[in-house]
Amino acid sequence: MPDALNPEDLDAEQRAALEELLFRLADDEYVHGERLIEWQIFAPTLESDLALANIAQDEFGHARLWYDLLEELGHTEAELIWERPADEFRHATLVELPFAEGDWADVVLRCYLYDAAERLQLDALVETSYAPLADRVGKVLSEERYHLENAQSWLDRLAEGDSRDRVQDALDRLFPHALSLFAEPEHEAEIREHGFRTMATADLRIEWLETVIPYLESLGLDVPDPDEVERPSARGRDGTHTDHWDELAAEFRRTYEELEAPEPARIGRERV
Repeated sequence: MPDALNPEDLDAEQRAALEELLFRLADDEYVHGERLIEWQIFAPTLESDLALANIAQDEFGHARLWYDLLEELGHTEAELIWERPADEFRHATLVELPFAEGDWADVVLRCYLYDAAERLQLDALVETSYAPLADRVGKVLSEERYHLENAQSWLDRLAEGDSRDRVQDALDRLFPHALSLFAEPEHEAEIREHGFRTMATADLRIEWLETVIPYLESLGLDVPDPDEVERPSARGRDGTHTDHWDELAAEFRRTYEELEAPEPARIGRERV
């Protein structure tokens, strides 16, 4: 492993690679959290509503941690979130899609696909060479494990009864977009060379498929073939997005733009 790095140690190549990695992490979490809050007060039970609210809060907190690291590299919060052009966000298209109306199966299945991928990506960051990132990974990983357990618990319940068809519909709709989580970064070689992540994106994709496909099939679901499924034209990671993203981005920035706020309130938790 390369020696531990801090912001002042980075050259231009290292900085570009690290920033790409951090933008993907932060944007995924922030946009996922934005979608999850749409379901608050609509979950099927009080307990599940509280759980989902807590998960959304966690995701905003995780986004805050990753955006903080980008701020340490010279960015401002306004540049990162409120004033960044929509086509410069690098989240996967999975997290920007609107939920099927009134479909709890969509929420649960989406969370499972996302959280299973997130756990693997975080595992690959535990031994990162970038010290500020290493300091934060453990906290995020412990919370993401709960998110995954919650999603699996609900999937087990939904697949046992009459809701299985709705879960299958959600899987058919979301699985092609979930594959965008593993689009290879432009700076993949540099991310690996400098030790920012200890597994290649292609290997993470393989491990994710080897995790989610057997589990979903054990529930009686038919998982689309990842090599044959029709992929969306928008990939997310390269700045191409669905029309739904423009609508969501405009919505969460509306108050900031209406108030012409020079100092936006900080999102999520306080700096760690």
